[in-house]
Amino acid sequence: MNDDQISIADIPNDVPTSARAYGWLLGGKDNYEVDRQFIRGQLEHHPAGLDITRQNRLFLYRAVRYLTAEAGIRQFIDMGCGLPTDANVHQVARQFAPDARVVYVDIDPIVLAHGRALLAGDASTTVITADMRDQNAVLEHEDVKRLIDFSEPVATLFLSVGHHLPDADDPKGILHAVLDRAAPGSHLTFSQVACDDPVRSAEMTAQVTGAGIPWQTRTPAEIDALLSDFDPVEPGLCNLVDWRPMDLQPPLAPVPEELRRYEGASKLDTGIYEYGGVLRKR
Repeated sequence: MNDDQISIADIPNDVPTSARAYGWLLGGKDNYEVDRQFIRGQLEHHPAGLDITRQNRLFLYRAVRYLTAEAGIRQFIDMGCGLPTDANVHQVARQFAPDARVVYVDIDPIVLAHGRALLAGDASTTVITADMRDQNAVLEHEDVKRLIDFSEPVATLFLSVGHHLPDADDPKGILHAVLDRAAPGSHLTFSQVACDDPVRSAEMTAQVTGAGIPWQTRTPAEIDALLSDFDPVEPGLCNLVDWRPMDLQPPLAPVPEELRRYEGASKLDTGIYEYGGVLRKR
């Protein structure tokens, strides 16, 4: 089946998906009750989850701003991009580089449907349905070949999806696939849920995996090791709230009313946070 043959019948509504659940935390409306039930359960155990999801989305703006305005990147591959929301990669990039080209990649067919609607008539941006764990399929996709020139620097983004790459999937190989092919000056942007407590980290991994979503919470040291072949851009790998914070940046959509009681929980539950940064190819 190719992208054009995906229909509503292919969209799972009996198990949660990370794209729809993540979208709800960002104020999106394209989700099912099964996704909302999953988020409610997770926030009961890990109330910081709302804050860190939204902190990651704010980091996207700062990272893409750096990549375009300072690193000179003009082409992006956004792996596990999720549902369109505010300040998508192509929208941020074109504030600073109107000629930026973007390929969005996600396994969830509902992302394709909404992405195509958003990008209709935009020849420099596309969304493809592919599994980011199968980097060969991504790199051989006709739209990637059309929009991405590997003789020029490329930025590949793995934003809040590192936890969906358990060790059994060879995450190092996945993270290297684009940059090993890309020109000097290319960058990797990476973030994932981190936990300082290995026991609590394992509990979260078991809970999310048990809901049917591939997951591996990691400690900061484990993430550092995963990214050890790349050179972090200042200020290095850190809690994303500390990565080049800005006094002013575009706001996100409002938090869903049902979830507002969890706002600010990350200030109390400091042991779980979103960790990552921007890294250069060596």
